[in-house]
Amino acid sequence: MAGEVPHPQLPVAQRLRVRYAKRGRMRFASHRDFGRALERAVRRAQLPVAYSSGYHPHPRISYAGAAPTGAASAAEFFEIALTRRCDPEEVRAALDEALPGGLDVLQVTTGAGGLPERLEASRWEVVLPEVAVEVASPAVSRFLGLQRVEVARMTKKGRRTFDCRAAVQRLDVSVTAPDPDRPEECAILDMVLRHGTPSVRPDDVLAGLAEVAGLRLPLPAMMTRVAQGPFDAATGTVGDPFVSDRDTPQE
Repeated sequence: MAGEVPHPQLPVAQRLRVRYAKRGRMRFASHRDFGRALERAVRRAQLPVAYSSGYHPHPRISYAGAAPTGAASAAEFFEIALTRRCDPEEVRAALDEALPGGLDVLQVTTGAGGLPERLEASRWEVVLPEVAVEVASPAVSRFLGLQRVEVARMTKKGRRTFDCRAAVQRLDVSVTAPDPDRPEECAILDMVLRHGTPSVRPDDVLAGLAEVAGLRLPLPAMMTRVAQGPFDAATGTVGDPFVSDRDTPQE
């Protein structure tokens, strides 16, 4: 009936934080694709998810720090609100089974406080197929020797030029280990990027390397986020955003 007030939703009894991975072909899934897959998985797993109020209620799921489409990741996060308390490990197993292959639920925990504020930096592994270490190393040294490196990228607000150098807290070069899928050795970049506005991505750093050092890639880079969390300026490392949750009483 038009104008009818919706029934009140059940109150939130528990909030869970989830770490998941995007692997294989699923690295090409967009953030919107994952959201749809997750809502289907929540229904299949029969989780008591809480819904928002209003005429168009939706599951109370919030996302933080999603990786760009095309990048693999072992450090993606979301938070979900439930109407009754559940065992975090049982939720992890049920969601992992309900999600498509390549979307893997790694950890579920309870906790309070702002998760997005803990995601201060990311560590990335960027494989450069058919690029030798002897070629990549001088380019990285040139990049790190500069105070500012401007690159341009299309954003929702149009083409934007920004400095990608300031976000780079670490950038090392090594050689790939033997791999059946990559029989020839190639350079691999280990980079730590501080989050900010605009958010600097690994492909922005690659664009900067091409701009200031002429490092052109014969094949697309393979990017994997291996960690995301609080940044330790003293060591240049990325910590675990769930660490403080382990000492927080459950809701």
